[in-house]
Amino acid sequence: MELHQLETFLAVAEERSFSRAAMRLHRTQPAISQVIRKLEEAVGEVLFDRAARDGSLTAAGELLREYAARLLALRREASSAMQELKSLERGQLQLAANEYTCLYLLPVLDAFRKQHPKIDVTVHRSLASQIPEELNLRTIELGVISFKPDTEQYRSVAVYADTLAFIANPRHALAREKRVSITELGEETFVAHNVPSPLRKRVIETFEKHRTPLNMRIELPSIEAIKRFVAMGNGVALVPRLTCARELETGELVAVPVDELEFRRLLRLVYRRNSKLSYAATAFLQTVRGMATEVSAPFHYQVER
Repeated sequence: MELHQLETFLAVAEERSFSRAAMRLHRTQPAISQVIRKLEEAVGEVLFDRAARDGSLTAAGELLREYAARLLALRREASSAMQELKSLERGQLQLAANEYTCLYLLPVLDAFRKQHPKIDVTVHRSLASQIPEELNLRTIELGVISFKPDTEQYRSVAVYADTLAFIANPRHALAREKRVSITELGEETFVAHNVPSPLRKRVIETFEKHRTPLNMRIELPSIEAIKRFVAMGNGVALVPRLTCARELETGELVAVPVDELEFRRLLRLVYRRNSKLSYAATAFLQTVRGMATEVSAPFHYQVER
């Protein structure tokens, strides 16, 4: 059975006439009769009572009529859904980020949801190193990472420029300094993030380069826990500035510049190179571009090669 056959069948059943169905469908009566004959051959049943003059359906015809109506309604529903998807009246957006990079997403998602409130958004928590593989598995469409991916497999857009912040409780002795050197940090107790990362490795290497002890006597599993612990007066920490912007604004924490540790990090939105983005993902990238234009630094939008 084909949908156009069922459409013709329903027209004849509703009009109770082959000739009137032909006029409705802008076809000839012989063409309509041929379609019905082929449909009857396909189902192996006679659908119309040829002895009756009012186009009455047989028992098989009555049964098929119910299913045909449901199938054609489903086709209309599917067509409508596709239009809604294109017009962003429905759809899903699947992203991945870690604890840190998710903070970049929040203001962007806020703007996106205001523009497209009917799009469902899910942000999956993932290690940055695993995001490229999740893209390959197609469990997500966009990911946020802080390293440049394999350009043969992925496209990336630099979207946010962040720096490393040396933070302390406002009552800490170094909090009053306008600037300190890395060599002044050798006696400090650092509260560290115990998740391996390129940034952690770079910090350790920088302390070694300047022959300065890095006393990571406390390690915690989240940046949020680190900030709270330091705010309570327990040691100092090095965290991405993005993660402590609110605490610096409220005065719960103080950031002191350290010349040797002024690392700049680019956050990137990444997606599969050889894939067509959904309408929702394309709209999200447009929101990202718009925020870079409206807010400016540290937000920006630079397609990388």
